[in-house]
Amino acid sequence: MTADVEALHLRHVLTLPTTGAAVRVARQTTEDVLADCGVSLRHPTVGPALLIVAELVTNAVRHAAVLSPAVTVTYAHGRDTFAFAVHDCHPYLPALYGAMASVPGSGLATVVEMTVELGGTAVVRPDGDGRGKSIWITLPL
Repeated sequence: MTADVEALHLRHVLTLPTTGAAVRVARQTTEDVLADCGVSLRHPTVGPALLIVAELVTNAVRHAAVLSPAVTVTYAHGRDTFAFAVHDCHPYLPALYGAMASVPGSGLATVVEMTVELGGTAVVRPDGDGRGKSIWITLPL
């Protein structure tokens, strides 16, 4: 899947403090955004999307909070694509596909594995100033 995220319609941007409560709010907001986009919560992509959002926000809370007081989730939607990014202000850029080989079963490896199994993509995009990054997940609907 090679959907151009920039071409998708932006639906919602959620910014939360990097605390444990952010995970629950991000997961619920993802459900709400999907429903608002007309995606049935029974669609086979929904469960994995919720788990992926929760894992990425959890990682931001656990590993980036020291340098990133907030985590932002951006959602985009197209006719047959749902995309979201989790952004933090920590400069570390994880090797997404390396996670599958180096630490199988880790949260990040699970994110990549589920994304690939669904026919989606996972990409790390560093901020222009090098002080943060977004992890973009694109999933087919």
